[in-house]
Amino acid sequence: MRLRLVRVTEFNGATMGVLCINDAPEFVTLEEAWRDNERNISCIPVGRYKLRPKVSPSRGRVWQVMNVPERDHILIHAGNTHKDTQGCILVGMQFGVLESEAAILASRSAFQRFMTLMAGTPEAELVIIDAYGGGRVH
Repeated sequence: MRLRLVRVTEFNGATMGVLCINDAPEFVTLEEAWRDNERNISCIPVGRYKLRPKVSPSRGRVWQVMNVPERDHILIHAGNTHKDTQGCILVGMQFGVLESEAAILASRSAFQRFMTLMAGTPEAELVIIDAYGGGRVH
């Protein structure tokens, strides 16, 4: 299973993107803005990562992004705004605004669909790229 996260913009403290699975756009994403890869407040650097299923004590069954430089416990899970991320990747079905914050909507149903699509997969590859800012690498 191949996943590609294409970050399309930073807006109002959040990084917005599109998550493709096996080259098909499936979800929108929301992460923290880039803050020098600081733990809990920054999106992770662009690059290539392994994903593995995990049971999180606070979030239940999720997927973990492995081998992030200087970081750990980066998860893909449900949530709506950058306040829900703590450095993780949120999935949703559409972009929106909640209480004047950049947001993604229908996150719980998107996350359930994500877990269904990933079911039975022991490991996956995630490639993160920026489609804005001239292809900058953090």
